[in-house]
Amino acid sequence: MRVLVTGGAGFIGSHFVRELLAGSYPDLGEGEVVVLDALTYAGNLASLAPVADHPRLRFVHGDICDAALVAELMAGTAVVVHFAAESHVDRSIADASEFVRTNVLGTQTLLQAAVTAGVGRFVHVSTDEVYGSIETGSWPEEHPLAPNSPYAASKAASDLLALAFHRTHGLEVCVTRCSNNYGPYQFPEKAIPLFTTNLIDGLDVPLYGDGGNSRDWLHVDDHCRGIALVAVKGRPGEVYNIGGGTELTNLELTQRLLELCGRDAGAVRRVADRAAHDRRYSVDITKITAELGYAPRVPFAGGLAGTVAWYRDNRAWWEPLKARAALPAAAPGERRAGSHAHR
Repeated sequence: MRVLVTGGAGFIGSHFVRELLAGSYPDLGEGEVVVLDALTYAGNLASLAPVADHPRLRFVHGDICDAALVAELMAGTAVVVHFAAESHVDRSIADASEFVRTNVLGTQTLLQAAVTAGVGRFVHVSTDEVYGSIETGSWPEEHPLAPNSPYAASKAASDLLALAFHRTHGLEVCVTRCSNNYGPYQFPEKAIPLFTTNLIDGLDVPLYGDGGNSRDWLHVDDHCRGIALVAVKGRPGEVYNIGGGTELTNLELTQRLLELCGRDAGAVRRVADRAAHDRRYSVDITKITAELGYAPRVPFAGGLAGTVAWYRDNRAWWEPLKARAALPAAAPGERRAGSHAHR
């Protein structure tokens, strides 16, 4: 069966594609894998280089808002896994227009085409940020949505659209909401790759506020395995949280990265906190565990060490991206402002 993966040249999407073509998700079959990606600043064909010559892979450079192209690709597709999204909170604060266009209108374009083409399953990949912030405990899937950033609001809107297409048209939609992802091939404006690459190069790292904002960390491999389970076994019309089970404050995460990179606290630069910065995220994964047998497998200590090692060994992948996006590239003694990427 054909699987259409939107945003398949991005961080999480490319991991899913590489693993799918490697046979890690046998229940999704051995048919054609079509990747649709606009190759915006966060999309990178180099992330698909390990599978670029795979006979089952077809890459299409295009926009999910292009209704004609989307309709063409949906014909004959059995499963859609929708990763494509604008996802960087700081960028959404500066200008939310592209987030609304891509995350809301783009999702609607895909959903409409999927209904018309009679697609069998549509997995909409979302985020825990749609829930807002939680002081104690963890969010179940039924928790009311209360997004605080323009990015999170655009994702909440797309979640509701996807679920509405299930209720209205009978499209077999499942929504996944993940906690903070990390791993190889992540665009270096996000916290872990930004901090890691800065520290490797002897630069400082920008830490928001008091560093007390807390996040649950999920290795991209665990996330994609959870998505594959939902794609095959998830109940239509349902939402599934996917978490990693390791909660750290941003300060605790920074301390671990300093240790792995051989740097000390002098490399940390405190910066003003982000507007409407959510204090804590935590998802309850009871549902996906009980129904689909999901459990995170990558221990955080090993996963983080492996991620740091990957960035150390793959400068040719990330260095051009940082230069193109004007991310910090100052000499060690300089204090140049950059992208402060704490979700």
